[in-house]
Amino acid sequence: MNRQEKKNRSRWIAAPAALTAAAVPLCFVLRGYAWWAYAFLFVAALIVLHRFLPTLWWRVVVILTCVGLAYFAFVESFIIKNARTDKEPGREYIIVLGAAVYGDQPSLTLVRRLEGARDYLNAYPDSVAIVSGGMGAGETVTEAQAMRDWLVAQGIPEARVLMEPKATSTMENLSFSFDIIRERGDEPDGSVAIVSSAYHLYRAKLMARNMGVTAAGVAAPWGYFFVMLNYFIREAFGVTHLWIFGS
Repeated sequence: MNRQEKKNRSRWIAAPAALTAAAVPLCFVLRGYAWWAYAFLFVAALIVLHRFLPTLWWRVVVILTCVGLAYFAFVESFIIKNARTDKEPGREYIIVLGAAVYGDQPSLTLVRRLEGARDYLNAYPDSVAIVSGGMGAGETVTEAQAMRDWLVAQGIPEARVLMEPKATSTMENLSFSFDIIRERGDEPDGSVAIVSSAYHLYRAKLMARNMGVTAAGVAAPWGYFFVMLNYFIREAFGVTHLWIFGS
């Protein structure tokens, strides 16, 4: 092997190795960057395949990759279009969707959702909040309890914050919260706004619509930009699952 061949070989090895090395801390050390890691690993795999696959098979990989990226862009168009607060979102009830709690403290994602709920409740003083979420691993209280405590500490009257403490998924968040509304003698269709992270609103509103409820969306404030992009990437897979399986 001559010097030029060695140089070319070192170049193609260096790129996937660097991408893989970058993916490890993103996946296992830093929180909220896992889908960036998967993207890096995907690019690294493409580089290796380009090096070793016969031309015909490489063309097949390129075609499939292009189709996949086109589909990804199609799904993201729905997510991005709905990643904002709807016009005139005032409703009788808001449902605040749960997220991780560490011990009894809301995670940053959940705090962002609670900030959106607090601002909404201050803007619409006749609205009632339903905070929804059960207890998961590493949590010492239910997500609903942590959310209620946070909102009350922010000056929201306790009477305006109802708890739904059993849900373990977005589907259950909505279904159980709708049940609470019906138990109060009201109908959720047309009287509900959903508070969640911007990337999550399309899927949450679609789930509600599948249950026969038309809901407004209220986008929580954005967190760190690259963390949010990570969740926008992940959300495309959640939407695909909902489209195919209905959940």
